[in-house]
Amino acid sequence: MFENHKAPEADKILRVMKMFAEDTRADKIDLGVGVYRTPEGRTPVLAAVKQAEARLLESQETKGYVALAGDPGFHGAMRDLALGDAVAAGRVAGLATPGGTGAVRQAFELIRIARPEAVVHCSAPTWPNHESILDTLQMPWRSYRYYDAATGGVDRDGMLEDLSQVAAGDVVLLHGCCHNPTGADLAPEDWSAIAETLLKAGAVPMVDLAYQGFGLGLEEDVAGLRRLASAVPEMLLTISASKNFGLYRDRVGVLLAVAETPAVAAPVQDTMAWLNRQAYAFPPDHGARVVTEILGDAGLRALWEEELAGMCGRVRSMRVALAEALRAETGHAKFDFLLGHHGMFSRLPASPEQVAALREAHAVYMIGDGRINMAGLVPDNVAPAARAIAVVLE
Repeated sequence: MFENHKAPEADKILRVMKMFAEDTRADKIDLGVGVYRTPEGRTPVLAAVKQAEARLLESQETKGYVALAGDPGFHGAMRDLALGDAVAAGRVAGLATPGGTGAVRQAFELIRIARPEAVVHCSAPTWPNHESILDTLQMPWRSYRYYDAATGGVDRDGMLEDLSQVAAGDVVLLHGCCHNPTGADLAPEDWSAIAETLLKAGAVPMVDLAYQGFGLGLEEDVAGLRRLASAVPEMLLTISASKNFGLYRDRVGVLLAVAETPAVAAPVQDTMAWLNRQAYAFPPDHGARVVTEILGDAGLRALWEEELAGMCGRVRSMRVALAEALRAETGHAKFDFLLGHHGMFSRLPASPEQVAALREAHAVYMIGDGRINMAGLVPDNVAPAARAIAVVLE
């Protein structure tokens, strides 16, 4: 069976993680891996999570299965957090999944069942796993213009022109906020223009929401998403709780499918539950239960929102510090585009050769396409990181 087997190419992020771990230089800087970290380099367990887990430890009397689709209470809590009152609850089918990646995978599986001929349109660039999963499923996909490397912002005209050519029944994949890997987000008016364009084309939006609360704030980060949801008859929404709840290893995700009517949503709900059965049967529940506990308790929610605002503030402060340090090193504002980005990531205008030079000569690690994670910066390493970037990229 395995004598002629060849392993797939190693994931580029995992490859960078391995190289960083094996680097013995004391001054190495990790801007590659996409997780939040404290100034001490830890990915913390939030106090709100600890308190919620303590309550569950005392109150839970069973670890029996919940349901194939997961806990409806969790679906509702995440629906309210992301969509608010933009869509009537009866129109939304929910599916608990192992992380946001599981939600993306199940969303693609649902598309393949509901409309096998649909092409999925991804932003250029997008999170690499989007394209990788589509390729694994042998589903057709294309890129639409999104990031303007010259300005560090969104190519609005190019994006809307490309989306106007999308075929009826196709799916357009959008990032809800904190675009990964560029950090360049859609403006409120962009969401309205996209809604109008997709309605005219007859295409279905799919929104990947992995970083709510890490951009401008919990409500601000989903204002555009809600505007879109209220304007279109159908939508897919994949949500991760890894970042904003710090539940990376607990794998907490949800897929929400917005249908035109509750009657249409019902068979979609059944199909989604069936998809879970074919993949891993019952989804994990511990992390989902923690999230539901936090969102359903005023005190825990207030504590969580305070902690999330602190994480967001730290990332934003490092973004500002890096832009200012680069301005000081170079004597110009070439890197000020970083200040207009949101969330943990930005994309430097670095070639693969320059990325390699930063790693080999300066012990500064980032992804090969120039993506950097602002949470990898601390006050002590901002200046050396900026100095290395200026030397290599200037």
